[in-house]
Amino acid sequence: MTRAFSPSRLAIHATLLVAAALYLIPLVVMLLTSLKTPEDIRTGNLLSWPEVFTLIGWVKAWSVVDGYFWNSVKIAVPAVLISTALGALNGYVLSMWRFRGSQLFFGMLLFGCFLPFQTVLLPASFTLGKFGLANTTTGLVLVHVVYGIAFTTLFFRNYYVSVPDALVRAARLDGAGFFTIFGRILLPMSTPIIMVCLIWQFTQIWNDFLFGVVFASGDAQPITVALNNLVNTSTGAKEYNVDMAAAMIAGLPTLVVYIFAGKYFLRGLTAGAVKG
Repeated sequence: MTRAFSPSRLAIHATLLVAAALYLIPLVVMLLTSLKTPEDIRTGNLLSWPEVFTLIGWVKAWSVVDGYFWNSVKIAVPAVLISTALGALNGYVLSMWRFRGSQLFFGMLLFGCFLPFQTVLLPASFTLGKFGLANTTTGLVLVHVVYGIAFTTLFFRNYYVSVPDALVRAARLDGAGFFTIFGRILLPMSTPIIMVCLIWQFTQIWNDFLFGVVFASGDAQPITVALNNLVNTSTGAKEYNVDMAAAMIAGLPTLVVYIFAGKYFLRGLTAGAVKG
């Protein structure tokens, strides 16, 4: 039986629709502008329909940022996978194999979640220089892994403390060891929190600008830095269609991730909120 819409429900839906429209307007403006010619942009308004649809802005934008796009892929993919794997192992140890001082260790590790990016710039620069990784994509991978471990450990630890202790004790009585319990019992039930970490880390790393502009230069920079350089160029006529197309290219990966995997994010975050 269909429920009738009360005035309060109508007000809620109207508010949600207005909020959705406000959030979508910038995306619509970017998309429409990227499909216009420079002449069409100068003569029309932001929300006007293109007189002539053209992909020249996308072609030019891709020719500028394609190398930096793949730099971001080479940085984000290994950094996400490594930090998630290490966070899972850390969370497993801190929740199932507690040792003397484990709570203090977890508290110190948790402190890393509250460190601003700016506070690690100098020590990270010194470390990368010592290892010969300055101005390389490998160096950026290392920085993002180290900075992300605190978050992934927190997520996995809070998830694993909700797992019944009896399950692990029974596995130990059956002769299962450290990695057997982790690989055959905990990991198969960790899909929700793994998705949370993958989405969180990918978003943070892909959208990062500060680490990219500080720790990389030239052809090793990520797409966020390349986008900033493109938009702030002051030579020649301003090609807003190219700028908007480049911004769309830079934002598409995270948009795709949230469209296809966003439903797992809240589910995974709340899965470990029962205990701990």
